[in-house]
Amino acid sequence: MIELPQLSNVTSLVNQAAVEEILPRFLNVSAEEKTDGSLLTAADLGCQQSLSQSLQQYWPDIPLLGEEMTPERQESLLSNSDTGLWILDPLDGTANFAAGFPLFSISLGLVKSGRVVLGVVYDPVREECFSAEAGRGAWLNGTPLQLSNRQQSLNDSIALVDFKRLQPELAMALVSKPPFRSQRSIGSVALDWCWLAAGRAQIYHHGGQSLWDYAAGRLIFSEAGGRCLMPESAITLLKQPALAAVSEELLLLWSEWLRDHS
Repeated sequence: MIELPQLSNVTSLVNQAAVEEILPRFLNVSAEEKTDGSLLTAADLGCQQSLSQSLQQYWPDIPLLGEEMTPERQESLLSNSDTGLWILDPLDGTANFAAGFPLFSISLGLVKSGRVVLGVVYDPVREECFSAEAGRGAWLNGTPLQLSNRQQSLNDSIALVDFKRLQPELAMALVSKPPFRSQRSIGSVALDWCWLAAGRAQIYHHGGQSLWDYAAGRLIFSEAGGRCLMPESAITLLKQPALAAVSEELLLLWSEWLRDHS
């Protein structure tokens, strides 16, 4: 039986990889386009290689599934993940990073027996380390994250919405008659979840995100008390839509509005 890693040790390795592999390359970037149209930089590859080696050194029995792997290798690892599997996005927000836009992160989750049990998301620009353990809570730089239960109306909410992956009819409705106060799209799914967990926005909708994007962030959000309609068991390589809010009441209002305008 594999003992779960200490969260503090994992966060130290993630922070170290950011300092050594990501920050030195920021504002000095050359990027190439992958077959799916997304960007790839030396920071993506360097961070994945660095973390893969350091995690293997400390926990040799836990393999790593990284975004910059072939789909065949990813599928093979995921199908044999019952005893533990790291899920890594070495640079979530590569397009931001390549453009010099300072919103990106490293996302690392640990899956065991079909559920995420540990998550770390590190924003190296703001030096913000979000983390969580299943059933034990979520933290920002060691301070507990706990969303307020106070009532909040939909039209007072700040929404994180990724319009790129929405159906045109819904996107048009959100633009022409928005039910919220204001809308943002920050370009890093992992930070979307973490900023929701920190109460910086109240509602969320994303049309399709990958396992390495949401594995750690969704755990952090859930452990902070957030609510989402994304299946908790969505440990799959298929892209998953995400619908979330900081309270049960707000999630109901948000989901009803989206259903009525889809």
